[in-house]
Amino acid sequence: MKYYSTKNKNSFYSLRDAVIKGLPDDNGLFMPESIPVLPKTFFDNLKGMDIRTIAYEVANAWFVNDVPASELRSMVGDAYPFDAPLIYIDDETYIQELFHGPTLAFKDFGARFMSRLMGWMVKDEKEKLTILVATSGDTGSAVASGFFNVPGIEVIILYPSGKVSALQEKQLTTWGGNIRAIEVNGTFDDCQLMVKSAFLDPELKSKYQLTSANSINISRLVPQCFYYFRAAAQLKHLKTKFSFVVPSGNFGNLTAGLFAQRMGLPIHSFVAATNANAVVPEYLSSGKFGPKNSVATISNAMDVGNPSNFWRMTDLFHDSVEEMRKMISGYSYNDSQTRSMMKAVYESNHYIVDPHTAIGVCAWRDHQKKNVIAKSTTSNSHLGIILETAHPVKFLPSVKEVIGFEPEIPSQLLSVIDKEKVAEKMDTGFNNLKNYLM
Repeated sequence: MKYYSTKNKNSFYSLRDAVIKGLPDDNGLFMPESIPVLPKTFFDNLKGMDIRTIAYEVANAWFVNDVPASELRSMVGDAYPFDAPLIYIDDETYIQELFHGPTLAFKDFGARFMSRLMGWMVKDEKEKLTILVATSGDTGSAVASGFFNVPGIEVIILYPSGKVSALQEKQLTTWGGNIRAIEVNGTFDDCQLMVKSAFLDPELKSKYQLTSANSINISRLVPQCFYYFRAAAQLKHLKTKFSFVVPSGNFGNLTAGLFAQRMGLPIHSFVAATNANAVVPEYLSSGKFGPKNSVATISNAMDVGNPSNFWRMTDLFHDSVEEMRKMISGYSYNDSQTRSMMKAVYESNHYIVDPHTAIGVCAWRDHQKKNVIAKSTTSNSHLGIILETAHPVKFLPSVKEVIGFEPEIPSQLLSVIDKEKVAEKMDTGFNNLKNYLM
């Protein structure tokens, strides 16, 4: 498999180049020259298939000529001692819990596979690999956990000061070892711009072997396909019409879903659910993409005003907003609407959702009304599968305020609460990051 830049489809790179470089030299994003289609036998056997089997089959379809099958089996076996179960809400609504990994967020699926793939790629090299990553919350902790003490790899995480939850901050600043954290006095978009600029700087590229672990790295998106197939494996009938509702910030999660669909998974459509940072829903409505400064919300992992993966999405749809509209619907919600839905879900289902998932529920309810989907318990019903991207306790103040009590804190978080935060403080601007690295 070869990979091209979204800014130049005539220049091709190997898998290793795409993964280790992170970004092409022209500041585009890597895309596969083709998306592999899984055979009919895979879908015939999909019902009940476990996450490790799915992960191996999907990864092998992508990397069959680049990574030995034995290595892939080892990677997925080690990466996924946890599942992504479907939770029944009503006859037309399921929530897929993606928070059963070590940092209680869906980013564990991508980061744990990526760390093992990168570790295998550089295991015989003398030069260290330095990972620069910007995070709006969950990416940083998942990358820190996934790459902690991986030989030959150092990690530097940039996060926006005061714009991640207290528990998220503890999860990404208390590792030590090969993990360093930088607290940037700005927004996630500022952090992301600083990281992207570093990849294009000749001096830094001569001093470091730099790559990224954000969803701008293609090796993060492939493993995020896995749970889409795992959701379908838990449905009673694969022929059931189903759509995925994706709480979205940098849009890597939804792009991975588009990859899964192109691999043959019969997804009817996608619902992109955002908070007040609604540049993609606005694009779907107006046909014009207008990046903006991000605004802070209680669903902070989606506080992205210039989502990188938008350009992968437009590439998949050949720059046609009309084609994208046929497959993706966009909705956005403010904090008041988010809190109201968190409360409504708890009161009606005794189920606690985090702010991001609540936005997903809002979007699915409005999408149902918009499309006048009739209720049915037959195989012809239209199901919405809402991706629950993080455990609600990671947003404890908001959750407690809405439901009136503090849910039990899992052991993964209890272990970091009393640890000391260690982070370098930095103002925005690429030169500040460059001086720090040099």
